[in-house]
Amino acid sequence: MNLGRFPRIRLGHLPTPLEPMERLTRHLGGPRLWIKRDDCTGLSTGGNKTRKLEFLVAEALAQGADTVITQGATQSNHARQTAAAAARLGLACHILLEDRTGSTDPAYTRSGNVLLDRLHGAGISHRAGGADMQAEMEALAAELRAAGRRPYVIPGGGSNPVGALGYVNAALELVNQAAEAGLRIDHVVHATGSAGTQAGLVTGLVALNSGIPVLGIGVRAPRERQEANVLALARRTAAHLGLPEETLRAEHVVANCDYVGQGYGVPTEGMVEAVRLLAEQEGILLDPVYSGKGMAGLIDLIGKGHFGRDENVVFLHTGGAVGLFGYPATFGAAG
Repeated sequence: MNLGRFPRIRLGHLPTPLEPMERLTRHLGGPRLWIKRDDCTGLSTGGNKTRKLEFLVAEALAQGADTVITQGATQSNHARQTAAAAARLGLACHILLEDRTGSTDPAYTRSGNVLLDRLHGAGISHRAGGADMQAEMEALAAELRAAGRRPYVIPGGGSNPVGALGYVNAALELVNQAAEAGLRIDHVVHATGSAGTQAGLVTGLVALNSGIPVLGIGVRAPRERQEANVLALARRTAAHLGLPEETLRAEHVVANCDYVGQGYGVPTEGMVEAVRLLAEQEGILLDPVYSGKGMAGLIDLIGKGHFGRDENVVFLHTGGAVGLFGYPATFGAAG
């Protein structure tokens, strides 16, 4: 599994820390909780998309692109990090933002990630909820080609086999960190949405024969669809690496989608409690769309006895705390 044969541009502050959450562990009464700080990747406040973009923008440049196009929800962390990567590399950037929540709060539509998209110089256009965003990006790419530009289309979340290589690499990084620390990792838990992070982690951990299971806490799709999306992408990622697709089996992919609430980006009581708890217990900021719901799921599962008291559980923090500024009323900070 030689990742060195794929184009890559170093954008992140890697490796990210692997830290114990001692106060939270005591507060919840076990298991032993750890956090992989992929909120500290460094690119425009950090986040998990930085790892994917290292491979995606490298491929874009290798293909001679002068423009990148991507899409996401209004408060998309991926869009913000893509805009930052494009700015750093001198590429034009076009972002299509889909209205998935229906919120008209100016804090949501103009602050947080949207503000940073604009600061990085990205062009932004909006689409209604439910639009075929891949088709919308391809249509824009055709317009740009007709105008003499060379666009490279990045899927939502950076979630394709090229982007997933970033989390194959993260799996290698995590296993090495655990070995150096003498840490036995019993579970990895993280928020799963567009599937690339979970697919890359699963592919890497299975290829390494690590025996470490990954639990994705879904933030959008029902469980059956989420697991199918992750498995399909994991198999495509394995093939991209030159591994047999059958290396990845259905039992390797587990998602729990009980914590989505009313929909993607729509706050839940559990999310709010989880964000406040991490802030108060560990001085760590989660985000309201991904890591907040992921942590809410982890906390609830701990309360239900899902994990052994003496097991080591690593929560992968996917970043995005800047999104908190798009939800001031949710946290009692409006007005």
